[in-house]
Amino acid sequence: MKTTVTAAPVDQVEADQQIIANVLAGHREEFSMLITRYSDALYRHALGMTGSPDVAEDILQMSFIKAYQHLGEVRGRFDAWVFRIVANGCKDWLKNIRRTHLSYDEDDQPSGYATPEEDLDRTELRGDLDRALAALAPSLREAFVMKHVEGRSYEEMADLLGTTVGALKMRVHRAREALQVLLEEKYA
Repeated sequence: MKTTVTAAPVDQVEADQQIIANVLAGHREEFSMLITRYSDALYRHALGMTGSPDVAEDILQMSFIKAYQHLGEVRGRFDAWVFRIVANGCKDWLKNIRRTHLSYDEDDQPSGYATPEEDLDRTELRGDLDRALAALAPSLREAFVMKHVEGRSYEEMADLLGTTVGALKMRVHRAREALQVLLEEKYA
């Protein structure tokens, strides 16, 4: 069963709280159930934010270590709490790294284009999009990735990030405007 970091049903929240209580009571091996339950969705978010499978994996591992070390501090939903840890890890990485190019690992994906020229155009467009996304402020990039890459609703985003729907709509709008300006020169 594949579970994503979304508005968790009440029984899922209760199950998470029981696992946390068990871990805190000394059954440390049960923490792996939380890792299994949430790692796929958290990895996809980290990958969308960083553009690097290796960095995303590193952030995810560090986030789960931090979550384990501070498990007694969870208030409310574990999935939202651990999401904020991962999101903050991504933002910290983005602040500390100066990169001019981010690329997604496309080696495993077969090309759907008929000619090498079309494939080259697609690769060039992807590179341009990656550079434009990398130029965005971390908060704008996060909102854009959550909305347009991960397909989350504004309500879900607000819940996970602890902010308002209106603020997120504004961030996504500003991200779109900035991306349009960054890509306009080449593709207008």
